[in-house]
This record gives sequence, structure tokens and C-alpha cells, in this order.
Amino acid sequence: MICVSVVDVDNAVYAGQSEEKLLDVNRLQLGVAALLLMLLGPFTAVHGADLPAFQLTVKDGRFIPETVDVPAGKKFKLVVSNEGPGPEEFESHELNREKVIPAGQKAEIILGPLKAGTYSFFGEFHPKTAKGQIVAK
Repeated sequence: MICVSVVDVDNAVYAGQSEEKLLDVNRLQLGVAALLLMLLGPFTAVHGADLPAFQLTVKDGRFIPETVDVPAGKKFKLVVSNEGPGPEEFESHELNREKVIPAGQKAEIILGPLKAGTYSFFGEFHPKTAKGQIVAK
């Protein structure tokens, strides 16, 4: 949330500040707030519900499904559900992501946009059995 303070010109003039100087300060504050909204606006939409979601489950040290097909060139949300037993860490060096998911919990991982290709991931706690890939087409 961005807060902008606006100086009350009538009550501030008595403090020795000119009305013109106070109005300049207000304009500067509003300009900075507008700039921040323009710069941060795209980041707030990233976590929105409007992203396509793809489900991935980890159970008994394995990812199900092992291959997740996603659209190339678009951001998306990977929803990882851990059915246990125990925690698992979703990790991908290629995607530069890692996230520990406790047993019985879900995690949302925002990814993309990805170029067409195959991106591997694995479970840090079960690296021999918990393997998978995301295929961007």
C-alpha cells in the first residue's frame, strides 16, 4: 500500500512556510506516488487469481504428474500440494526456484514466462524418486 501525505496549507503557513513552497511539496509527493504506482503496478498483478494454475502433487516421495505441460511465453501458477508423509522441497536450478512444502500444505509458485523447452525439477528430500519436468509448448 502506498500512502501519500498532503500538507494542510492553511494550518502550515503559520509555521513560517510559504503557501507556494507547501504546494510544491504536495506536487512532488503526488508525483512520486504516481511514479511508484506505475513501476509497481505490474508486480501486483503477478499474484492475482487471473494466472492459469497447474496442479502438482507430491506424495510418498514422488511428484504426480511427473510432467506438467504449460503454455510458452505466459506467466502461470504452479500449485504444489504435499500429501506427505513429511515435508518436501520443490527445487529447480533451471527455473531458479525452491520452496519447502510441509506435509498437508499447499504452495503457489509463480513461474514464467518460459521459452519453449523442458525444465526439470526435483524434491530435495527425495532426489532419487521425486523428479519431474515442466514442458513449455
